[in-house]
Amino acid sequence: MLQGSRIVLRGVRRDDLPILWTYANDAEVELTGGGDPPIPQSLERMQAEFDSNASKGGRDGTWFAIEADGKVIGQCGLFGWDKFRGVGHGCELGIAIGDKSYWNRGYGHEAIGLLLDYGFMYWNLHRISLETSSINLRAIRCYTACGFIEEGRLRQNEWQNGRFVDTVVMGILRDEWAALR
Repeated sequence: MLQGSRIVLRGVRRDDLPILWTYANDAEVELTGGGDPPIPQSLERMQAEFDSNASKGGRDGTWFAIEADGKVIGQCGLFGWDKFRGVGHGCELGIAIGDKSYWNRGYGHEAIGLLLDYGFMYWNLHRISLETSSINLRAIRCYTACGFIEEGRLRQNEWQNGRFVDTVVMGILRDEWAALR
């Protein structure tokens, strides 16, 4: 659906679930997202959730498979729509590159760029925010390169690797995104 130079962001299909299940059960991949500790998920539960959502009909929503070189390497999306100020005000961005052979090669940066374009151009958003662990320096560098600005920290908010670490809150406003284009 959203075409980049090396990736496509498209709806998640049922046949994507086995590889997404592998990524979801990789503790290293899960810890990059920060927040909650890794929790195992069975493929059957993932399939049941997918089937339940698919049975409702309608559109898939704003969550995408990230496809590169003909295979799914991760997923990303927009979620947590601001219900108080209205959908057009803002939401959160989430991303996980599950295939580690694609880490540190600019695929996350490209996917985030496509999501920002999608959110600001098609959804007429005012702001997009995210949260990440303060020890995920690779993600913080990527988000900063995409135009996100650190807006605050939740001190000692996450338990990671045997200690409490900060959660970094970052955001980008429509005019900041437009200036980068």
